[in-house]
Amino acid sequence: MRSTLILWFALTANFCGANLGSAEEPWWQLLGPAGNGHADTADLPARWTENENVAWKTAIHDRGWSSPVIHGDQIWLTTATTDGHKLYAVCVDKNSGRVLHDRHVFDVAEPQKISDDNTYATPTPVIEQGRVFIHFGTYGTACLDTRTGETIWSRRDLNCDHEANAGPASSPTIIAGNLVFHVDGRDVQYIIALDKVTGETVWKTSRSFDYSTVPVHQRKAYGMPGIAPRGDGIQLVSSVGQGVYAYDVSGHELWRVRHKGWSIAPRPVAGHGLVFAIVDHDHPELWAIRHDGSGDVTESHIAWKESRSMPARCTPLLVDDLLYVVNRAGLITCLEAKTGTLVWKERLDGQYSATPIVANNRIYLFNEEANCTILRPGRKFDVLAVNSLANQPVRATPAVDENSLIVRTADSLYRIEAAAADPRQNSTNSDD
Repeated sequence: MRSTLILWFALTANFCGANLGSAEEPWWQLLGPAGNGHADTADLPARWTENENVAWKTAIHDRGWSSPVIHGDQIWLTTATTDGHKLYAVCVDKNSGRVLHDRHVFDVAEPQKISDDNTYATPTPVIEQGRVFIHFGTYGTACLDTRTGETIWSRRDLNCDHEANAGPASSPTIIAGNLVFHVDGRDVQYIIALDKVTGETVWKTSRSFDYSTVPVHQRKAYGMPGIAPRGDGIQLVSSVGQGVYAYDVSGHELWRVRHKGWSIAPRPVAGHGLVFAIVDHDHPELWAIRHDGSGDVTESHIAWKESRSMPARCTPLLVDDLLYVVNRAGLITCLEAKTGTLVWKERLDGQYSATPIVANNRIYLFNEEANCTILRPGRKFDVLAVNSLANQPVRATPAVDENSLIVRTADSLYRIEAAAADPRQNSTNSDD
């Protein structure tokens, strides 16, 4: 696994915003350095409770499901009032759990209604040396100075109709020095790249599908761009309403696959010459698409499909030759990545929104009740441990810092490590 990761880092080093020349890069975006849920660490914790192996626990005010991102000694995440009128960025010291910055970034006069499962702070930030990029969908995008917390630039003109009882959820990434994200609402559908230094638009590409031919509720999507190899470089892959699209790093469309799904959340992941994409929310299917095509490849490049027990929220996890997917109801399926052949299927306790991650030959799966099942990857279902925190909702995917898990629950941020001496809880008084 380590050699595979290093090759991936080497491939993407020249294109992504973070310096991915090492397998020890910080967790700078959703799903980690390579955006695929892999962490290269020797010793993540295998056992914990609310009072054991918790280095610190810090309260986070209001409500948000953005995942934590990490650079240096800082952890950043977002939160928002439940009514959506005030949007915040919070920075926590990773060593002590002390709140370093608590910045009120945007006010929103008339936020749309969202579902009970969503928040106004669900998109995950992106961080690099000196800058953190905060995104709230239609409500605004900003770059903050990580030292002072002050705003460097902001955009509030990239608007879309997120749909009543839906809300924002698409997270950004950094590609070729640009901040890249989806804007897929009921009214507009495009992918955009902003200059990360100035916030100015570098390119903007509308989806090539004619959305006027489908009802407005079938145009929305939530996901973020995935990355797949393309020749000596990379391509961006978007799984959105009515199609899966691939673009080069300048925003030119390379290929597309047509489907009839919408409200898609999971991020596409790549491996074995395929990109694995979820293509619907209400009736999710997993499609394995050969990513070397040009133009409309719907009839020529779909290697296999699977529709049974597929996830509407969690991104697939690829480990070596096996693909692991967990749906909301807790059904976890292991498939042969190259063929889609079923290896095994089992049921876990609880409901699942957080994407599984893998480190040191262990898969970590957090359910919505703050219980984590740890599996051994492989051709048999092998549970290593089940651990619990205080029972409160968990829908954010955890982050990894060195040999620690950073876990966000409904009202707290935890640092869990293998041998935390003197577990304690810290206050959340900001000193900025």
